[in-house]
Amino acid sequence: MSYDINEIQNILPHRYPFLLVDKIEELEEGKRCVGIKNVTINEPFFQGHFPGNPVMPGVLITEALAQTGALAVLCLDKFKGKTVYLGGIKNAKFKRMVIPGDTLKLVVELVKLKGSFGVGMGTAYVGDEVAAEAELIFMAK
Repeated sequence: MSYDINEIQNILPHRYPFLLVDKIEELEEGKRCVGIKNVTINEPFFQGHFPGNPVMPGVLITEALAQTGALAVLCLDKFKGKTVYLGGIKNAKFKRMVIPGDTLKLVVELVKLKGSFGVGMGTAYVGDEVAAEAELIFMAK
């Protein structure tokens, strides 16, 4: 089952310019989510990061992963209408620059969900290459 931007906006509270997921390709509620971010030169952050050498900031790649993981959480009945907050990032690694024209495939597996807290393992790909990966700690309120 896939979700488009309008359906994503019905679940996530984020909006332009901070909604960093364009499409959901797979969603297993409470377990796994696969999202897509089409990176274009029109992204507002490219104006300053870096002029003449546009590179998507690693923190925004991590945020895109967090938003993707939040979708898997917010689809569960007990979290509908809540907000998922990023509580921590562990072992973040950035392995490839992400530039305009790239398509980020955002894969998040929820490995722990206890009460309103949880942990997800996120990996961002460009093609078959790992661009970034991180352990994401979150809470829903």
